[in-house]
Amino acid sequence: MGTTRRKQSALNIQDILPEAVERGASDILISAGCPVMFNVHGGLEPYSNGTVLTPVESRDLSYGLLDEDQRTRFELERDGDLSFEMFDECRFRVNVFQQRGSVACVLRLIPLSVPSYEEIGIPESLVKKLMNISSGLFLVTGPTGSGKSTTVASYLDYLNHNHPRPQHIITIEDPIEFRMRSRRCMINQREVGIDTQSFATGLRAALRQMANIIFVGEMRDRETIEIALTAAETGNLVVSTLHTQSAAKTINRIIDVFPVQDQEDIRTRLSLTLKGVISQQLMPLRRGSGRIAAREVLFVNHAVSNMIRDAKVHQINNVITGGQSEGMSLMDDALVDLYRQGLVKAEDLIPRLQDPQKAQEMTKR
Repeated sequence: MGTTRRKQSALNIQDILPEAVERGASDILISAGCPVMFNVHGGLEPYSNGTVLTPVESRDLSYGLLDEDQRTRFELERDGDLSFEMFDECRFRVNVFQQRGSVACVLRLIPLSVPSYEEIGIPESLVKKLMNISSGLFLVTGPTGSGKSTTVASYLDYLNHNHPRPQHIITIEDPIEFRMRSRRCMINQREVGIDTQSFATGLRAALRQMANIIFVGEMRDRETIEIALTAAETGNLVVSTLHTQSAAKTINRIIDVFPVQDQEDIRTRLSLTLKGVISQQLMPLRRGSGRIAAREVLFVNHAVSNMIRDAKVHQINNVITGGQSEGMSLMDDALVDLYRQGLVKAEDLIPRLQDPQKAQEMTKR
């Protein structure tokens, strides 16, 4: 979506955005009672202007991002998502919301070009494994701001350029983040609220649109999950994201969305359709600025499939630990590996470790 109006005052959104890009911010936060803040490598820093915003200034800066229809919708719903492009530099994903009676917003900066798998630290061996997944369900998970969308975009872009057989890729996003052009594959990107009513509606329609690969921005509800499973069962490759922090928690989250009486059936369906999970989090780099992703990787083999079906998901970490030759790794091992490479600090690493014994060993170093 483009912007149609800009605030003409000392605080101008067109001055704020270039500074955010220049300073390497991942997010811009606009809220009354604070200066405009930039999220730079996980920490908040004020915009150089430093002015504490009044409710009117916060509202005007936020409304300056909305066209007339978006503003009308926001005033009804009190929340709104959109995206827009600033000249040729960057795209922004925006959430406008109301807090304590005033309007605020958060802008996420998105590069115009999709980063390659090398740029985001995905090993080539993992990419080759992912290329072998032709159908089923593949998930990328992690907390908010962990780079899930970037990882998925890099994966889809690689398929678009390198898939041995041209495929039809449909994405259903809220909003569209990375814009992709058809290369070896045909890509159609649909935005919730503009091109389709909801994730579930768009996903159901994709089953009638000759899609080979379907990306659903997020599996937020039971209806979307159920249609995603159906799509995966019928020979499509379905890619999606969840806000979970490990492979095991991801599987349990999907199952727990359903009523108890349906969970046995869902376990069986998931055991047959789930192909892999990448769970990731971002760590601050030891030297210089920036962050690096630590990734837990699960590929569903016969043992994992049986564990899902038999409600023994708690045993999956044992398979991941023993599955390094298959490209699998636990989050704790990925974190410790970053430390051993000298990329992250122990004090940043230790609070994130799930295994108390590993944390104790790191504390003694």
